[in-house]
Amino acid sequence: MPDIALALKSLVIYFVPLLLGITCHEVAHGWVAYRLGDPTAKAEGRLTLNPVRHFDPAGAAIFFLTTLFGPFVIGWAKPVPIVPAYFKKPQLGMALVSVAGPAANILLAVGFSLLLRLLAVPLHGEPGPFAVYVLYPLFLICNAGVNVNIILAVFNLIPVPPLDGSKILAWLLPNALAEKYLSLERYGFLLLLLLLATGLVGRIIMPLYRLARDLLL
Repeated sequence: MPDIALALKSLVIYFVPLLLGITCHEVAHGWVAYRLGDPTAKAEGRLTLNPVRHFDPAGAAIFFLTTLFGPFVIGWAKPVPIVPAYFKKPQLGMALVSVAGPAANILLAVGFSLLLRLLAVPLHGEPGPFAVYVLYPLFLICNAGVNVNIILAVFNLIPVPPLDGSKILAWLLPNALAEKYLSLERYGFLLLLLLLATGLVGRIIMPLYRLARDLLL
C-alpha cells in the first residue's frame, strides 16, 4: 500500500508542473501545425494555455495512479486536432509537429532547472521562515518541474502510436510501411497501459531520464 501522506504531498508538488508541461506540449503541437498551414487547432480554441481546454480524463487518471503506485509521475492532455492534408509535405509536417511537443517539455525542464539553481542559493545555511515556508516549497515544485518535463519528453518519444515518437519514425519509413505502422494507433492506449503495468516503460524512461537530469543539474 502506498504511503498516503507521501502520495498526497507528491500530488500537490507535481500537479502544477505536470499541468504546465502537458498544456505547453499540446499548444506547441498546435502552434507548429498552424505555422505549417493547419488552422484546425486554432479554430477549435486549442492554442491557449488554459488547461481546461486540454483536459483529458484518461491522462488525469494515469497521473493519479502513477503518483500513488508508479516509480515516476506521468499524464497527458487531450491531443490537439491535426489535419496533415493542410501541409505541403504531410509526413514531414507531422514529424515537425510531433517534435514540437517534446521540445517544449525540454525547454520547460531547462527553465525549471535554472529556477532550481537560483532557489538553492538562499536555502544554504540556516534558512529563515520565508525560506522554509515559501522558497523551499517552490524549490520542490521546480525540482518536480525538471523531473516531470524530462519524463514527458522521453515518454512521448517512445515510438508507440499514438505517441510523438511514432510520427517521427513514420516519416523515416516507406509510405506503405508507415501507413501499416500508424494503423496500430487504434490499439495504442491499451498497449501503453500494458507497457506501464509491466514496468517496461520505466525501463525505457529511467536511464534516459537520469542522463538528461545529470546534464541539466
